[in-house]
Amino acid sequence: MQAKILWVDDEIDLLKPHILFLQSKGYEVETINNGGEAIEMCSASLYDIVFLDENMPGISGLDALVRIKEIRPEMPIVMITKSEEEHIMEDAIGGKIADYLIKPVHPNQLLLSLKKNLEQDKIVSQKVNSNYQQEFRLLGQKIDSCDTIEEWKQLFQKIVFWELELEKIQDSGMREILLSQKKEANDLFCRFIEQNYQDWIEGSAECPEMLHTLLKNRVFPTLKQEKAFLVVIDNLRFDQWQILKPIIAKYFTIQNDEVILSILPTATHYARNALFAGMLPSEIQRLYPKNWVTEEEEDGKNKYEREFLEANLQRNGLSLKSSYTKITNLEAGKKLVDTFNQLKNNDFNVVVYNFVDMLSHARTEMNIIKELADDEAAYRSLTASWFEHSPLQDILKKIADGGFKLFITTDHGSVKVNNPIKIVGEKTTNSNLRYKVARNLSYKEKEVFAVRDPKAIGLPKSSVSAEFVFAKENDFFVYPNNYNHFVNYYMDTFQHGGVSLEELMIPFVELVPKR
Repeated sequence: MQAKILWVDDEIDLLKPHILFLQSKGYEVETINNGGEAIEMCSASLYDIVFLDENMPGISGLDALVRIKEIRPEMPIVMITKSEEEHIMEDAIGGKIADYLIKPVHPNQLLLSLKKNLEQDKIVSQKVNSNYQQEFRLLGQKIDSCDTIEEWKQLFQKIVFWELELEKIQDSGMREILLSQKKEANDLFCRFIEQNYQDWIEGSAECPEMLHTLLKNRVFPTLKQEKAFLVVIDNLRFDQWQILKPIIAKYFTIQNDEVILSILPTATHYARNALFAGMLPSEIQRLYPKNWVTEEEEDGKNKYEREFLEANLQRNGLSLKSSYTKITNLEAGKKLVDTFNQLKNNDFNVVVYNFVDMLSHARTEMNIIKELADDEAAYRSLTASWFEHSPLQDILKKIADGGFKLFITTDHGSVKVNNPIKIVGEKTTNSNLRYKVARNLSYKEKEVFAVRDPKAIGLPKSSVSAEFVFAKENDFFVYPNNYNHFVNYYMDTFQHGGVSLEELMIPFVELVPKR
């Protein structure tokens, strides 16, 4: 269907060659030579786009812009002017123009503006589709050949990149192909973790950067030179970070943006305590037995993060003035914004923000959240929408305004589960759907990653015969009794605790304020 253009210029007769050029490209062009009639025409008819001269007698282009936008706020308007004065540009941009062209205008400039405003989605879709088709075979080769953790990190980042790119286009077929590649990658990654994880923990192979070494290796060196904030957004997936990044980049320059590894189980009880203590859970239990809460206990399992952090700082020779704040609801977030000035004199401030974790739990338990976050794309979108209206964005703005260095990370990610597998355990077995720890567990060996000696992977051993069993890829554990009820209840929910790219591969980011 032809796009319909209204061109408003008091010297419209001189633009006949340009009009003929656009008509030859298939556009329908109507013309008028004054702002008053342009307003009337826009009120009476629908146009796909308006070319509007800025300097006209009577009603000027800027005045007409305001009036037309009141009538047709969704209609793109391209301002065309001889003037290069900055205030005119600012007035036009403030009037929400779609483009700004300086006379004399070349026909190809007009064509580019039209394609950008009227055909961008179609052109982008075709380009993304074409690029992914070219990348498809290379991606498959990389999946088959990954044999180091660095290669797996690069592959995961590439998969997330294409996931976000294909999300922009209306081609479900391409997205399905990528999801198939992602599933294949997850299968091979789980095998890779089974083969290498124990060697990393025991020290028989070089260990990649993981949560329990992160503060010592990547954050504490900065504290010897300057003040800094660490913001831990609980349960933040790498793809969710990619969605938040453009918003945060308004206030910060990103110095380093990478993937590190969480620990097993990819659950808050283990991962976040390991982050702040700077040691694996088995070491925490040995050195701080009173502060390690076992699976069987009902007490809060992350009550001592502040104490673990302070001990970690002291152990690394950092006698600093620090703070630790945990945000678990909206009011607590607002309070931190209001009292932010109290943190400015500290050398190191840590903020744990729990929203994303609460979102994943709410999605499981509340039908309305399930509908709002029906798939991973919607889950990402909901995260971005929350962030843009949350106290966390206000907190980050204040950190930037204060000139502080900022680190952002998380404790683990989550994976959308859709494949139930049966497991049988004693009544005392923990309730997590992605890992189980107990004695006498019954399961199919090939379906799980089982660790019969928890200490070999840095985990506490609650009894002589207790073992850890981890779900892989998109699996989740279900007991045989009342099987169908729990399968239906937890199917397609976001869970954490097991082995998958989405849970183990997490963001770590270093940022400095924009001046």
